[in-house]
Amino acid sequence: MTGTVQQEIETLLTEALSPSHLEVSNDSAQHSGHSGDDGSGESHFSVVIESAAFAGKNRLARQRMVLAALGDIPGNRVHAFAMKCHAPGERA
Repeated sequence: MTGTVQQEIETLLTEALSPSHLEVSNDSAQHSGHSGDDGSGESHFSVVIESAAFAGKNRLARQRMVLAALGDIPGNRVHAFAMKCHAPGERA
């Protein structure tokens, strides 16, 4: 099931970065009862994103672009957020 935070992440990243590939995974169930689990079922997420916007940018710049697109979601509304950012042709 896709929760509201997952949908919001997908929408924000799609609007900001026009990805050619986007996977948003809700990893919260794997962290049930652990630190940061708020019981909402939407506390831990990971993203794999491929976008032409990342071409020529280093890893840190790409991550900053993702974080800027997501606003207050990582670190505020979501406890843990992992990301892999690729330019077209880089993804294995």
